[in-house]
Amino acid sequence: MIANAHDRPRIAVIGAGPGGLAAGVLLAARGLPVTIYEAQPTIGGRTSQVRAGGFRFDLGPTFFLMPHVLQEVFAAAGRNLADFVELTRLDPMYRLVIGQDDGEDLTLDTTQDLAEMQRRIAAICPADGEAFGRFIDDNRRKLLASEPILRRSIRSPWDLVRLDALKAARHIQPTRTVQALNQRYFQHPAVQLAVGFQSKYLGMSPYDCPSLFTILPFIEYEYGVWHPRGGCHALMQALADVFLELGGEIQTETPVERLTFEQDRVTGVELPGRGAGRVEPCDHAVINADATWALKKFFPASRRGADSDARIDARKYSCSTFMLYLGVEGKVDLPHHTIRIAPNYRQNLEDIGRNHGHSGTLTDDPSFYVCNPSVTDPGLAPDGHSALYVLLPTPNTTSGIDWHAETPMLRARLLSHMRDVLKIDLAGRIREEVVFTPDDWAGLNINHGATFNLAHSLDQMLHRRPHHEVPYARGAWLVGGGTHPGSGLPVIFLSAQITTDLILRRIQASQNFERPDATARVPVG
Repeated sequence: MIANAHDRPRIAVIGAGPGGLAAGVLLAARGLPVTIYEAQPTIGGRTSQVRAGGFRFDLGPTFFLMPHVLQEVFAAAGRNLADFVELTRLDPMYRLVIGQDDGEDLTLDTTQDLAEMQRRIAAICPADGEAFGRFIDDNRRKLLASEPILRRSIRSPWDLVRLDALKAARHIQPTRTVQALNQRYFQHPAVQLAVGFQSKYLGMSPYDCPSLFTILPFIEYEYGVWHPRGGCHALMQALADVFLELGGEIQTETPVERLTFEQDRVTGVELPGRGAGRVEPCDHAVINADATWALKKFFPASRRGADSDARIDARKYSCSTFMLYLGVEGKVDLPHHTIRIAPNYRQNLEDIGRNHGHSGTLTDDPSFYVCNPSVTDPGLAPDGHSALYVLLPTPNTTSGIDWHAETPMLRARLLSHMRDVLKIDLAGRIREEVVFTPDDWAGLNINHGATFNLAHSLDQMLHRRPHHEVPYARGAWLVGGGTHPGSGLPVIFLSAQITTDLILRRIQASQNFERPDATARVPVG
């Protein structure tokens, strides 16, 4: 470690989302002085919390997968995740209501009990039940082969010319889509969708999404779907608690106006204040804001070379979402998670994501998702009430849709589909309501309101995503869903591990700083 505490490099983290908080914990655990600056009044970013009356809702993510990845962050700080958050494994993991053009919707409750899941799939198509076992086994091998790539920085094609990457290539099949690969296992279209819709976690269609991401359903069946007591936002609070215990500082309602530079490196962050504001010196700035928004905001065009605003905005972006957060009187007869897949799913996705969000329309019979966490966690609502989270995938803000004008129609459509498809009639039962549109996501400094960041198309993965070390200035770093490995809480926590490891290597190379080996982490339960 550094002998003189005054010589410790100062770290500024911009944004208290999952990536910023995890990076803060990992850096503070190494004895570095870290301050997190958050523009909003509360922490969490897209994983913050919505409050209305006595109801609490997760703003964004509601699925928690691969808890062991977050446990690695806690272990690096000598802590145990279970001491901070109570986790419940869900069974069913979720209910699928799959629309059929020629009959009643098909309902499938998914379970981590693989033998039982095979039986449920076989009831739809006997051959597909047997194929499910092969699908799981093959994706277990795929994830094992892919994990080294997901856990390190990929800065150029040369980082892929390594033995582990070459071994992974034969499992990944990069030229296939999720749907094309699933068709090689399963005959029934409903079963194909049951292990393909998860690409929507990335804001993508299985008909476009690279086949690497068949690992997503495997991850659910292998590691389970979990609910943190208090919602996924409780994970953010747990990270913040550990960060503060380690001596870190969080300043909310403190937007960073700009970075300051001296020649080719970052020297500080400018905060709001009188006149030109005040500058807090730093040696490294870790940016957890929306990646492409941040590149435009914090790096003048003169530093970015060919990466003009127009070029950044022209990249492929994910869809957005229209949200209803509903405080409802009485209990709701739905499992924790319910996904309704529209009968004409492919057309629905094409309507939403045409040209990767740069155009798009609204669908009369859409797919949608309902989270009913009160069935697992009654404390999220007053006694005798339920907190419902309803999500409708939509085009992003480049579509030109007037979201204010469309809100009444979209609200009515969702409520009528819940009544007609899910048999949940909320007429006269809604006591609190918050609506969130793509414009609201854009208002949180999310470029184009693209809730799931840059699209995970083949030409925007690995080294083609914004790099962990921003090339425009030394000491500037990215963390979060806009960089490698991509969107979703588990991989955002991986991005925090990658970025902080790069920072520690840089500090170690420039100063007499001992970077503890990963194997020296404190063992926890």
